[in-house]
Amino acid sequence: MTRMPANLPTVHRRGLMLVLSSPSGAGKTTISRALLERDEHITMSVSATTRSPRPGEIDGRDYHFLDIARFQTMVAAGEFLEHARVFDNYYGTPTAPVEAALASGQDVLFDIDWQGTQQMAENARDDLVAIFILPPSVAELERRLRSRAQDADEVVRKRMAKAGDEMSHWREYDYIIINTDVDRSVAAVEAILAAERLKRDRQVGMHDFVSRLRGE
Repeated sequence: MTRMPANLPTVHRRGLMLVLSSPSGAGKTTISRALLERDEHITMSVSATTRSPRPGEIDGRDYHFLDIARFQTMVAAGEFLEHARVFDNYYGTPTAPVEAALASGQDVLFDIDWQGTQQMAENARDDLVAIFILPPSVAELERRLRSRAQDADEVVRKRMAKAGDEMSHWREYDYIIINTDVDRSVAAVEAILAAERLKRDRQVGMHDFVSRLRGE
């Protein structure tokens, strides 16, 4: 058994924003949960919303619950990385807590659609790593939606109709994973994370570390 030396040097790095997008049923939620369980250095983004809390939801943990006036004030001040209106409610990602996490070296995971990803790319492209999850086939996507037994036939048909438009945006992402097997897909996301964390520009403490190595 190989023993790792004690007191390994560490170099401070800036965290990254990891986006997972997919049509409903392709597996992004399952992959996200597995990643959060396995990796202590990544946390789930907490969105803001103007809808009322549901039973059991806690402000600041599940969502930041805001009234419409406060939400619109934050939009006008540019305090969201992305935001959208969904039916009668607004949703958005506040910039401040994400920026604090990134500065401390923590990665932040986002489960958002292609439109939200576009907004984030406009506002913080250097911090963004975007992954699109595809199903192995349309038939398999429909099978997964129906196997959940949560949605009526009409809802499944609407989700399938929307999937085609969502999948057309795959070129806007940095990485594409075809989710034929969840464990392999999670491993692929972990490999992407490992590589992205080592990028030179994210290792903000590297200059000082190399200077010490050179005795400067």
